[in-house]
Amino acid sequence: MRIRILGTAAGGGLPQWNCGCAGCATARHTGAVRSQDCLAISGDGSAWYLVNASPDLRTQLLAAPELAPAPGSRATPLHGVLLTSGELDHTLGLLTLREAAGLSVHASAPVRAALHGAFPVGPLLAPYTGARWHTVVPGRAVELAGGLVAEPLALGGKRPRYAADLPVPPEGERTDWVTGYRFTGPDGRARAVYAPGLAAWTPAVDRAVADADVVILDGTFATDDELARHTGGARTSRGMGHLPVADSLPHLARRPGPRYLYTHLNNTNPLAHRDSPEAAALAPALAAAGAAVAEDGTVLDL
Repeated sequence: MRIRILGTAAGGGLPQWNCGCAGCATARHTGAVRSQDCLAISGDGSAWYLVNASPDLRTQLLAAPELAPAPGSRATPLHGVLLTSGELDHTLGLLTLREAAGLSVHASAPVRAALHGAFPVGPLLAPYTGARWHTVVPGRAVELAGGLVAEPLALGGKRPRYAADLPVPPEGERTDWVTGYRFTGPDGRARAVYAPGLAAWTPAVDRAVADADVVILDGTFATDDELARHTGGARTSRGMGHLPVADSLPHLARRPGPRYLYTHLNNTNPLAHRDSPEAAALAPALAAAGAAVAEDGTVLDL
């Protein structure tokens, strides 16, 4: 199994275009930028899938030699996309793929419905490419090309803002608006978990990471009150559907073995700024839990 981390920032990226905070200003000055959350994964090194399609997707694809078309052709190794949510920073890049000869898109039922209604990506793509849509169900494995197997994990019920007014189904609010994936390679040995959105550390998450080789998880905020301290607002990390790093680290320490990498970092998160004193102060706690911060372009061979 091969993984290329295409982007590691939360929505808006780093620097965010309309933000003049100290972190964004430093990123502009030093060039230490992060593109928005996205991953490429392959079971055999030939058939590739994206996990999420960020607004930065074109630039990310051009920086990934594994995803380039064959010389003299438009045949690419990209077979499809698996979505972890319906958020704009995870779905806007689907429109970038409109030139594809064909595309498979995997999403949970509520996300798929939202992308054919409130934010009609499906109908918008239809005149351009033969997109095939598939519904993923938590706990039900999906077999992909190249021997890759993806098992969806329900991670939370946080809807995108554009879907806030969609009716709640009779059985109540769904918990698969946000999903993660546990990937298994063709030999059955290589295992990876990708969960850039994580509202709580559930028993399902605990089981998924237990024997994983690498776990790439939600690092949006370092602490629960981070955004409130930076903006003066009242929103907390947990209230926005993101388990803060400070609260997930004890779970990582309790489950040693996997290589843990934090992704989807907000521009307010000191961990997003590699050389900051705040990041250096947090480094010992991460190291003690076997964790580090993911970087754009990182390649993992399992």
